[in-house]
Amino acid sequence: MTQVTTLTLFSFKTNKFWAFQQMGVAPLRLKNIEGLKFYKFLGTGGGQGFSLRPDFSTYAFLGVWEDLPFYQNCLQKHPIFKTYQEKATSQRDLILNAVKSHGKWSGQNPFKTKPGLEAKGNQKAVVITRATLHWNRLFSFWKAVPAASKAIETAQGVQYYKGIGEWPFIQQATISIWDDFEAVNTFAYKDRAHADIVKKTKQMNWYKEDLFSRFHLISDTTKSLDS
Repeated sequence: MTQVTTLTLFSFKTNKFWAFQQMGVAPLRLKNIEGLKFYKFLGTGGGQGFSLRPDFSTYAFLGVWEDLPFYQNCLQKHPIFKTYQEKATSQRDLILNAVKSHGKWSGQNPFKTKPGLEAKGNQKAVVITRATLHWNRLFSFWKAVPAASKAIETAQGVQYYKGIGEWPFIQQATISIWDDFEAVNTFAYKDRAHADIVKKTKQMNWYKEDLFSRFHLISDTTKSLDS
């Protein structure tokens, strides 16, 4: 079996209050699912993707699975996801293969990696970052967010980026899709604005817990759920 990570984005034109409620309800109903090793239900940020303002029209489910068929079976048959598909207007499925991951998410690193994968081919790359903020660092962190948004907005090779998170203001994550790992590396190591943000992160000690992970994008599909 080959572990895969999935990120499923549901968009809503109506039923937005129902979707918001699921942030507290759905995690309690998704227990003992065969093949599911780690999962999070996530809200998303508004504006350009990284924002104090939530996006109440988009919600995400992140899962780590023993193998892809477990995800496909759960998405098709579990009552939670069947209801999401009934109430949402579109569904976007990202299937990811972890390449490199360091740090922790809720006390663990859920993404198993295989050495050498990053060097193979020119596949699209995906980056997921996640952090729990120190309470006494919230103001300085969010003050720096506009600069972070501007940096990635103007980066070469980025195709998509979105802020995601478990709890507003405190537990933040990001998902970004890139042309390839060369584009990721150029942004990570050569972009001055990004380098300044990384430096400030260390100086300000913003994070209580953080994780940085890279993936190959295996597939990216979107389907309309409008009846």
